[in-house]
Amino acid sequence: MPRRPLLIAHCRQLLTLQGPQQPRRGHQLCELGLIRDAAVLVTNGRIAAVGPTRAVEKHPLATKAEKLAASHWVVLPGFVDSHTHLIFPASRVDEYEQRLQGATYEQIARRGGGILATVRRLRQATASSLLALARQRLGEFARYGTTTVEAKSGYGLDLVNELRILAVIRQLNHAGPLELVATFLGAHVLPPEFKRRPQAYVDLLVQRMIPAIASQRLAEFCDVYCDRGAFSLAQARRILKAGRVCGLEPRLHAEQFAHTGATRLAVALRAASADHLERITRADIRALAQSDTIATLLPGAVFHLGKDTYPPARALIEAGAAVALATDFNPGTSPTLNMQMVLALACTQMRMTPAEAIVAATFNPAYSLRRADRLGSLEPGKQADLVAFELPDYREIPYYFGVNFCRLTLKRGQIIYAASGKSSSHA
Repeated sequence: MPRRPLLIAHCRQLLTLQGPQQPRRGHQLCELGLIRDAAVLVTNGRIAAVGPTRAVEKHPLATKAEKLAASHWVVLPGFVDSHTHLIFPASRVDEYEQRLQGATYEQIARRGGGILATVRRLRQATASSLLALARQRLGEFARYGTTTVEAKSGYGLDLVNELRILAVIRQLNHAGPLELVATFLGAHVLPPEFKRRPQAYVDLLVQRMIPAIASQRLAEFCDVYCDRGAFSLAQARRILKAGRVCGLEPRLHAEQFAHTGATRLAVALRAASADHLERITRADIRALAQSDTIATLLPGAVFHLGKDTYPPARALIEAGAAVALATDFNPGTSPTLNMQMVLALACTQMRMTPAEAIVAATFNPAYSLRRADRLGSLEPGKQADLVAFELPDYREIPYYFGVNFCRLTLKRGQIIYAASGKSSSHA
């Protein structure tokens, strides 16, 4: 039996983000397509109409629709979180306490902590336990308004465990309700068994791991952590080129702790995204501005590590770069899955406006994941991925930092989170 259409009517503010299907830059980051007393009509998981309520109510499908009153709500596209490390077995709260007592991230890593601590635990974890933990986390993502999540591997660092992580991501994506986009991050750090043989591990990545993952279509992107204590620029170039040959599009961790030249490499390779960017230079900013590579900023990691050097969002925006925001959800440096908190940090610490932060958390990350044709804005024909906040003004989403006013999250027209705790399928 066909599902009934759904009409969300009388939205106090509807942020459509209607506009060009290309990265939003400069003043475009402030263009929200805001409509007051607005409505969204959903059918078969897609948007049939958006606009003033009176106009949308005249649509032929509106008379048959289940109606949802939204007069107290701000409605916008679901958040697209384009940088996460979703699959991990446990927190690293012990390291958090060590940092509070003065230890640096690098010192902890040299003692065997950091990423390798998670690798050891993941190799011992069962696939079922990883799956169960990730499902719980995805429920929390939905509760805060996220509808699409990029998920990286990178805590296995051998073929068997990297394949295992990516298989879990595939299973989660098939099961829903959130949409997952898989990225292979076998080049996260050197695994302990290759500590003195870095070139041999790069050979393994290029010759065996990337071809195996690509042949099974377990990932769409290939990422490299290019930084001090991780992979060099030359190694990153070789790995990403090998990924592209196999059909995996490049992404890159760039300039987080040290300036390595990774941003310019990302631009040269026409990477989908260059992420972190705390240590970029003016030349890097100009290069990003002249490219289609998305500058993905991760203020949660700076905040959690207690650092004071945030990515230069204003300089990037003013130069014309396409800026995105993401959580960097991971157990070591950014254990948050709350995009609302990321918006708050973007505004207070990087001086982005609320409008800029919203576009950077929806449309631009959708573009970096190559899904802007169906995600990131509320337009007829696109997926009905949207989130509703019980607030009078969209600017209050980052204003109330650490407070969740999300009341409803829809993915493909299906309610995946409702503040009452009830959920059902629609349209």
